Amino acid sequence: MYLQEVIIVEGKNDTRRLQMFFNVDTIETDGYRLRPETLDLIREANIRRGAIVFTDPDTPGENLRRRINDAVPGLKNAFLLKKDARTKHKVGVEHASREVLEEALGKFLTITEKKEETLSLSDFRELGLIGKPDSRSRRQKVASVFPVGEVSAKTMRQRLNILQLKKEDIEKIL
Repeated sequence: MYLQEVIIVEGKNDTRRLQMFFNVDTIETDGYRLRPETLDLIREANIRRGAIVFTDPDTPGENLRRRINDAVPGLKNAFLLKKDARTKHKVGVEHASREVLEEALGKFLTITEKKEETLSLSDFRELGLIGKPDSRSRRQKVASVFPVGEVSAKTMRQRLNILQLKKEDIEKIL
């Protein structure tokens, strides 16, 4: 299993465990000691490749996850259950089986701040993407430039808002 995203883990043991099973790069936070330069690296990795926060399922791990997500919005997050990552005395990513790790990384969530609506219904009308005889062909032209598919006006507006495109971006195409 190759992961394009960089996995953010707490320490070396987590990295070793993941690399036993997957072709993956990690950024280690050195436990709860999250340095500004580590956050800078996480930001850049997220921009270039995407990043997944994968901390231990314990209180320090959850607190670290919260700190990272607060500092770098938009990261993906993978989660383990304590019961699936436990030995007799410890809990952590380094104790999970390959199957559990694979399942957790395959079900990551993206944590984002509330996004603003960048294209309103009235913008869509003004752009001629709804309510005009040629609206469908205008939407097809937009779909040929942005990866939203040839879909209904409602779905296209939702997807263009996900991409945070503005009215000016669409005007340039039309």
